Amino acid sequence: MSSLADQYRRRGQLQGACLCGAVQISIDGDYVAAVGACHCSRCQRSAGVLWGAFVGSAPAVTVTGEVARYASTEFSERAFCPVCGSNLWLRDSDNDAADYGFMPALFPEAAAFPLISEIYTDCRPAYVPLSGSHATKTRAEWEADNRHVEGDMP
Repeated sequence: MSSLADQYRRRGQLQGACLCGAVQISIDGDYVAAVGACHCSRCQRSAGVLWGAFVGSAPAVTVTGEVARYASTEFSERAFCPVCGSNLWLRDSDNDAADYGFMPALFPEAAAFPLISEIYTDCRPAYVPLSGSHATKTRAEWEADNRHVEGDMP
């Protein structure tokens, strides 16, 4: 999201939790008050339908409660609550200072965040049209400039 997200950068506090409340997430500092959506096959399988996230700066994040992690690629991890199964975040696993890509539904305030980007649009299921004006990239456009898993299912 980098420069696209600049106008949505905020500093403040957000409180979030998984479905059962066993995992609590606090952001006290920098975050991006906007959502990016991904339609790659890994994100679709992870989320069940649509995967979207907003960015929380690693130094601003405090997580309490047990978290399970899954290495979904050689360079990223997906985290979830081991009690209720709620998706929590996607994050680079090869960088301890990496920002978090949080699931918006964990944070009540995020319901008001606008959608600013959508990637793998050519892989989007027909039943998931996203309206509004936002940046879009096809699979080829995204993979030309970003890390990805070669041979991933379309």
